[in-house]
Amino acid sequence: MEALTYASDTIEAVVLPDAGARLHRLRVFGHDLLRTPNDPALHRADPFFWGAYVMAPWCNRLEAQPIRVGSRLLDLPSNFPDGSAIHGQVYAQPWQVREDGRLAIYGGGNEWPWHYQVELRLTVSGSELRLELRLTNHDREPMPGGLGIHPWFRRPLRAAIHAADVFEDNLRTDARPQPVAGRLDLRVLTTMPMGLDATWAHVADPAVELVWPARVRAFMHVEAPDAFIVAASPPSLGAIAVEPQTHAPQGLRRMLSGEPGALALLEPHAHLSLTVRLAFEELGHIGPGTPCATVSGIVSTSL
Repeated sequence: MEALTYASDTIEAVVLPDAGARLHRLRVFGHDLLRTPNDPALHRADPFFWGAYVMAPWCNRLEAQPIRVGSRLLDLPSNFPDGSAIHGQVYAQPWQVREDGRLAIYGGGNEWPWHYQVELRLTVSGSELRLELRLTNHDREPMPGGLGIHPWFRRPLRAAIHAADVFEDNLRTDARPQPVAGRLDLRVLTTMPMGLDATWAHVADPAVELVWPARVRAFMHVEAPDAFIVAASPPSLGAIAVEPQTHAPQGLRRMLSGEPGALALLEPHAHLSLTVRLAFEELGHIGPGTPCATVSGIVSTSL
């Protein structure tokens, strides 16, 4: 399996173009921060619970049943045990590596009846990792669309989500978010309670702070027309998911019903963008740490 390595003196990021252009490994100040399998083939066999992967042309869950959107019939199959259609279509498919370093994939024209392209540009500079995503409608009719990144960050880990409101349960998707309270008020660094699966809205900047005790601190900055943070803390994994996205759960229903947090409706040739920046600090250092080299190229190997 081809592996692209992006590196500075601080960061090593390994991307697998043939497995959804996903981050297989993220090592910062010598510490592995993602849930990474020993065998990269597990990214294909069990694609939802390893590394960090792109979600497009929708995020989170949609109903796996026929629904008409304009003149098109959307009929997504279920790909998850709860019966939903989850996390889009590109998370495990092979992507192309462009000459300018971007990764890209064309999709749609099947159960998702619109044609689209997703592009990812990943850059490492000093102690910052930058992920730039773009979804473009290549169809002749308007297309619903959403973008996201789904990382699994290794425990032990403390997290803060700087947001005012929350959709309390991604399986019971209320029309509107509620003010954060109780175990869903994560505005102060804490060990995330087990069993959460919720979506935070009206996020600040930085949207998220992550601390691996005695190791690394990260600040997550999210740039999008509308930004949401999904977080999940399943007891069965030694990791938590903290996912920047452009819409709330059940985004298609929200779009059709006029609810907040909907999928964007992209006109032909229009695009939707999401940029995520992770700025890292080594604990015990003041400020961003020692200046580090900027990546000057991409190293391609095989795993």
